Amino acid sequence: MSELKVFNSIKEFMQYRASLAPTIEVGFVPTMGALHNGHASLIKKSSLENQLTVLSIFVNPTQFNNPDDLKKYPRTWEADVELAKTSGANIILSPTYEELYADNYRFQLTEKEFSKNMEGLHRPGHFDGVLTVVMKLLQIVRADRAYFGEKDFQQYKLIQDMARNFFLQTEIVGCATVREADGLAMSSRNVRLSAEARKKAPLIYKVLTEYSDSLIAKGLLKQNEIELEYLEQHHGRRFIAAYLEGIRLIDNVQI
Repeated sequence: MSELKVFNSIKEFMQYRASLAPTIEVGFVPTMGALHNGHASLIKKSSLENQLTVLSIFVNPTQFNNPDDLKKYPRTWEADVELAKTSGANIILSPTYEELYADNYRFQLTEKEFSKNMEGLHRPGHFDGVLTVVMKLLQIVRADRAYFGEKDFQQYKLIQDMARNFFLQTEIVGCATVREADGLAMSSRNVRLSAEARKKAPLIYKVLTEYSDSLIAKGLLKQNEIELEYLEQHHGRRFIAAYLEGIRLIDNVQI
């Protein structure tokens, strides 16, 4: 199973999935592409724990509340395929919007509590799009385990709760945030930072780990032209979102 297969058709992938022996354990890593070492760590973990690893690449428009953000999201297909190969993925599923959203997003999944905080508060409709697309992908792939990075901890927690409450058979596995040497959480958005902004970006992690007072944190960030959106605590973790050169970066750590 070392050869990397690419499926653009959901129907063809599901036919392939149905042909696999029931004893084969399948891992799944859903992504929007623009892959980096954080994604590689998820793929590697999956390949260690499963006989077959499926990676999805789909830039999901329903989770973007800002059309400009969707337009600027990096697309790096050739580099993504190479990283998938070297990290141990066996299959790439890259469906079209028309097939994945044949209903044109008529049916949506909504969570009414935790999704209304932090990311959900500042990005209306974001988690409806996330939960809807992940539910679709989990139904298509029917994996034994699906892997999500804890950098997006609110997302991970909501997906974990969704899977449990809809009695899905897939185990939702959270994986530790992968960081650059200076502490900055790896993110597909980091490539959009200028060299000057990239030098300032680690201050977000420093504030997150060293300053619990949001007013002090806001002042420190502002001195470096970083705009704090929120600094909050939930589920024994501290969460931050901030803008640098108009690019929105998020992070969180366990308290």
